[in-house]
Parts: sequence; structure tokens; C-alpha cells
Amino acid sequence: MNPVEAFLPETYTAGVPYALFAELRTTRPVCRIEEPAVGAWPAGPGFWAVFRHADVKHVLRTPEVFSSHLGATQIRDPDTPADLEFVRAMMLNQDPPDHSRSRRIVAAAFTPRAVRELEEVIEERAAALVDSVAGRGETDFVELAADLPVWTLAHVMGIPEGDRRLLFDWASRVIGYQDDDYAGSSTTALEELSPMGRAALARRPAPAARRPDGRPMNPRSREALADMFAYAHALAERPRPGSVMARMREGGLSRDEFENMFFLFAVAGNETLRNGIPGGLLTLLDHPESLRLLRDRPELTVPAVEEMLRFWPPVIDFRRTATRDVELGGQLIRRGEKVVVFHASANRDETVFTDPDRFDITRAPNDHLSFGFGPHVCLGAHLARVQMRAMLRAALDRLPGLRRVGEPVRLTSNFQNGLKTLPVRWGTDR
Repeated sequence: MNPVEAFLPETYTAGVPYALFAELRTTRPVCRIEEPAVGAWPAGPGFWAVFRHADVKHVLRTPEVFSSHLGATQIRDPDTPADLEFVRAMMLNQDPPDHSRSRRIVAAAFTPRAVRELEEVIEERAAALVDSVAGRGETDFVELAADLPVWTLAHVMGIPEGDRRLLFDWASRVIGYQDDDYAGSSTTALEELSPMGRAALARRPAPAARRPDGRPMNPRSREALADMFAYAHALAERPRPGSVMARMREGGLSRDEFENMFFLFAVAGNETLRNGIPGGLLTLLDHPESLRLLRDRPELTVPAVEEMLRFWPPVIDFRRTATRDVELGGQLIRRGEKVVVFHASANRDETVFTDPDRFDITRAPNDHLSFGFGPHVCLGAHLARVQMRAMLRAALDRLPGLRRVGEPVRLTSNFQNGLKTLPVRWGTDR
């Protein structure tokens, strides 16, 4: 297999190429991969891909050598120096000590104690979502599950109920830009929006908006997300006391930092679970012996969720940039070159996980890297786990005989390991 398949978004429409990853871990654990043009998106300079668990950990824990700041964290380079300068203000794209300062401003909202206070309402919301479809006998689980992270984020950020679908649409545009079904999608009901929601929506660029040179507008640029940032500033004028927005307002963030922090919560905190919850359930449904074991032993929910995260990592890869010439995996990486770590490959590393292609909900220890590692380990990991467990328990408790029907449809993306549809059915009617 050609290593470039690991880059091409259409590869992941058929599934994560685990066989390719296994081959490369053995033969070329750090290798150079081309970056050809994809649709309207131009070719890039290529990058070094990192596939082994130990090497991925090494890259993620040494920001002084492998920087998030120099070129940001997406494989594709920002279009202009101004775009790069803007996204560098995002916590995700900072190195210590700037990253540490940004993280401290909002960290209090995601401590184990803070999340425990949310557990009950999250479980109630998950149960209510499942109950809302229980009488139908079937549903699209992607659509059903997507509401929980959106609702949770709206609750944490102090966003009015009628505006929460804006979070869903912003995430679709940013994360799904390689997929025609998501790139221009809009699910927001205008009549439900608050006045500031309607004002923000009026700022939304046209779906086919282009840069002056005719190339597509980068979905992560300030121009492409004018409506989201307009909403962020309006919400900051009336933050709910104790909310993440209040902490952001009080934290001394610059304008660019504030907008990028809102971006990070509205998109990253949403999309990871929107993919992880349906992907985890699909994995469980495709392993009926594990499904039966979990129904018989509900105390296995915690390790089951960890194994779902290992087996179906919501994020496929992240990019860093070398700050100096460095050797990794027998390869000389030059200063300024892109280095892309593949979490999905690290999670199947046979030197770390016994029988790595086997789904085992009793697996322990489980050193998966689905939430990253090092200084950038996911700030909302504990909250994400709570939501996954809540949705899983609600589905298994309230939908007897739950099973998938038909084929799920995958997201076209080389970044997010996502599903667009997952048709499921329950009850005794086969």
C-alpha cells in the first residue's frame, strides 16, 4: 500500500487504514508522505508521519522540539501568514508557557469535582434523549447522540437553549469541510434563535465563499467564521456567572485568544464526542459477545468506554512542526518540517497492546492516546468520558435488543474519525 493513502481524506470514507498503519509501524515507523491536492485544496509540501506508540508519545511530550505553535496543528497549512498568526492564538496551537497560561484560565471548569457536579444532569439529559425515540423502534444514532455534547457545551458555556444548534453547525463546517454533506450544512431553526443568534447568523459567509485568488476560504479562518466570532463577542457581554465564558472574559485574553478559545470549545469540545459516541456504539454492536458481557456486567462500563476510545479514536492525527533538526525513528527531520502523529495507529501498536485488533472491554491497562498526551492532553477528557458513559448506559438500558441495520456512512476526513449516519433498531421485531 502507498503511504499517501494515510493522508487522502477519501481513504477514511471506507475506514481507517489499520492494515497500512500496521505495515508502516513495522517497516517505516517514521516516513515521508506526500501531500497532493485534494479537490479545490492545493498540494502541500508533505510531512513526516509517525506511527508507533512510543514515538507518538515522544513527539507530544516535547513541545520544545515538536511545536504546536510554529505551523499550528492541522496537516494543511494556513493559507496566509495572517491566518497562521490568528490561529496561533488558540490554546491548541500554543507551546508552554503561553499554552499553560491559557489552560489555567479555563481549567477550573473541567476539574473532576466540577465534572462530578454535572454528572447527574448529563445522565438525565442522555436518558431523556433516548426516551424521546424509544417508541419509534428505530433511529439514526448519529443524529440522536449529537445532541448530548451540544447540550452539555451550551450548559457549560451559558449559551441559550435556542442557540445550541449553532454549535453543531459551526463544528460541521470546520471539521467536515472535506465532506460535501457537511461543508455547507445548516440545521439551525431561525425561529428558535435568540436575538444575538439571529444577528450572528446574518454574518455567516456564503457556503461557496472564496478568497480573492479564487481558492476556497479556509474554514478555520476569521473570515470563514465571522458569524461564530460575532456570537462569541455578543455572548461575552452577558456571560452567566461561573460559566466558561465568564472565566474567559475575566482571564485577560487578547481578542485573538478569546475568539480562538471560543472556537476551541464550540468545535473541538463538540465534534470529538459527536464522533466518539456513535463510533463507540457501532464498535460494541459489531462485537455482540462484548455487548452481551456489558449487559450482564454493567460495572464494565468504565473499561468498555476506554476500549471504545482505543478502538475508535475520534481524532486520527495531529500535526507538529520541528523546531530544530532532529532524528526520530531513524529519520533526520529538518527544522521547519511538518511532523504528523497518528493516534489511530498508536492505539493499535502491537508492542503496547496485546492482540491490538481485538476489541476487549476488559482490557487493562489501556494506554490509548485518543485524548493525546503531554501538555496538550485533552482538557475535557473527563467530561467526555462522563458523556460517553451516560449515553451508552441510557441506550443499553432503554433500548432492548439494540442492533444496527444497514450500513453506517462514514465522514470523509483525514482528521476526524466520524460517522454521518448509524441506523439502529431495537425491540423484538427482526
